[in-house]
Amino acid sequence: MNTKFLTVGLIAALMVPGVASAQSQREVRESRQDLREEQRDLRNAQRYGDRGDVRDAKRDVRDARQEYREDKRDWRQDRRYSNYRAPFKYQQFRVGSQLRPNYYGSAYRPSYDSRWGLPRAGRNMTYVRHYNDLLLVNERNGRVVKVYRNHFNWRR
Repeated sequence: MNTKFLTVGLIAALMVPGVASAQSQREVRESRQDLREEQRDLRNAQRYGDRGDVRDAKRDVRDARQEYREDKRDWRQDRRYSNYRAPFKYQQFRVGSQLRPNYYGSAYRPSYDSRWGLPRAGRNMTYVRHYNDLLLVNERNGRVVKVYRNHFNWRR
């Protein structure tokens, strides 16, 4: 009985970091929305309220901005986005370059993220991260179709 309870507790403890990191993007989005609402309340207080209302609204905006900054910092430090260093030195790839299969292995394929501002990779195509560059690669022959230089530099 005790070992079963201990096992369940251990499994739950191991799952918590994954759940916490998955929620960080949602937290950033919600914090940004809260900040916008507080700024709207401040504008309304400046138009229609008295000094006390404005002071309270400014404090709320300051608190919302701090919360947004903290959530954004936590999201940037998310370790899921930092394991991209290849076991070889940096090399600038060009369109038409042929990659060996180990260059576009599963370890270097980030899961698609709509924040990239790029379309999804088509059939038999995949995005590959090489340091801060993002490459669109044809999986069948390993040819680079498109190169986005310093695409992940904004994550720093």
